[in-house]
Amino acid sequence: MRIEAYNQVQQIYSNSKVNKTQQVKKTNDVRDTVSFSSIGKDIQVAKQAVKATPDVREDLVASLKAAVKNGTYDVSGEAFADKLLAKFEEANGIG
Repeated sequence: MRIEAYNQVQQIYSNSKVNKTQQVKKTNDVRDTVSFSSIGKDIQVAKQAVKATPDVREDLVASLKAAVKNGTYDVSGEAFADKLLAKFEEANGIG
């Protein structure tokens, strides 16, 4: 029986001391910063302006409602069709 081999195996499985970790020296406090580009700021301003704007222009709607109610609202079918066709062509890249 070889004792040297047993000693080598014992060294592998023996409890070894754990080295203590060293404390890391603190450096100057460096903080992350966030900055927004001028385009980002402009977009925020535009979003706020749109949010503050009402969805319906009450002054325009009120005058149209009054005209319809009085029977004085008159739309030319031909003018309406021309505008509708122009929007369709614009949306589909025609013309």
